[in-house]
Amino acid sequence: MTKLLLIDDTPEILELLSFSLRDHSYEVVTSGFTPDVTELLEEHHPHALVLDCTLYNMSESLFDAVRGHAGYATLPVVIISDTPEKADASLRGREAQHVLLIPKPFSGSQVARALAELLHRA
Repeated sequence: MTKLLLIDDTPEILELLSFSLRDHSYEVVTSGFTPDVTELLEEHHPHALVLDCTLYNMSESLFDAVRGHAGYATLPVVIISDTPEKADASLRGREAQHVLLIPKPFSGSQVARALAELLHRA
């Protein structure tokens, strides 16, 4: 089973999205926003990461921490954003790879499809 780390700073969305992703046959480990994302990665060894933070710079800081960790530099990442233009420009500026952006509003099925696409590429 594919294990995901889902980080969302809104508890209700975290719960709903985790249920939806479990319905799509993913094993889901959840967390609220934490600057210690690399500790979570090392503890759970996920196959992919989903980031949904209210402020894009929160997701951006987590993404940078993940990419800065040698063991997770190519981890597939889905970022959910309410400012997709800003997020897309930021990711292009970083020449980010193995990442897909989903604009809000979104559905659990959209996230599951993005994960399947990223994991298929990996």
